[in-house]
Amino acid sequence: MDRLYFAAGAISAFIGVAAGAFGAHALKARVSPDMLAVFEVGVRYQMYHAFALLACAWAATRWPGTLVTAAAALFIGGTLIFSGSLYALALTGARWLGAITPLGGLAFVAGWVCLATAAMKS
Repeated sequence: MDRLYFAAGAISAFIGVAAGAFGAHALKARVSPDMLAVFEVGVRYQMYHAFALLACAWAATRWPGTLVTAAAALFIGGTLIFSGSLYALALTGARWLGAITPLGGLAFVAGWVCLATAAMKS
């Protein structure tokens, strides 16, 4: 599983860097400053949690088990929901997408709790 988590983290970081470059260059002239800021928050949290997935890869070698697996799944799901909804909101202006963003944030929080618990139980 450690290789899977590491690959997922690396791919997520790649997408985060590409999205950041897209936002800085292609979106700057096409969306309002407010929506660009929303997009940038999505990129920032995607990058944070790409590194969290790399931490899960390391943790899986030290403390294998369901808590590390749950943390990785929550970080992936959180990225898809949190960052994905912010990207879509910025690109489409569909305000209703902001209503699902906190679900991704809850997934991030739960992932960190799982990772901390895995460390403490070992």
